Amino acid sequence: MIFLVFPVLVKTNVDISLLIKEVIADFEPEIKGREIEWQISELPSITADKALLRLVIINLLSNALKFTRQKEKAKIEIGSIQKDPSETIFYIRDNGVGFDMKYVDKLFMVFQRLHHIEDFEGTGIGLANVRRIISRHGGKTWAEGEIDHGATFFFSLPNS
Repeated sequence: MIFLVFPVLVKTNVDISLLIKEVIADFEPEIKGREIEWQISELPSITADKALLRLVIINLLSNALKFTRQKEKAKIEIGSIQKDPSETIFYIRDNGVGFDMKYVDKLFMVFQRLHHIEDFEGTGIGLANVRRIISRHGGKTWAEGEIDHGATFFFSLPNS
């Protein structure tokens, strides 16, 4: 198995809204010419390792962009939920190809793919790394999807 080796967490106050805007700006050359409707809610700041959280956002947005590529108009929604005062839940939802929920347990495993590599490029380690990073922060990851109706990826981070 291949995993990235992550150094000790360097936790600081991270403005998630700003981080997401920076990552989207980095994707601009790749998404030029695509019609994408971004719905970004006001997001709270969180205490986390900014560099590792950036990798989480890059991987999740990359997947949303990849799996909406076949849509005439992609819709990507980013938001947060505060159900419990001890943690914040963040989500990235898209209107892409989705997935069958009976395979949800495979999503965050290394080299487990739910789509053919000919249809969607990738290494098969992005979501495994997302899970590992969020787990190192004391959080959880999960997903919901439906074939041809998009997917939503969630991660929680403890409020410090």
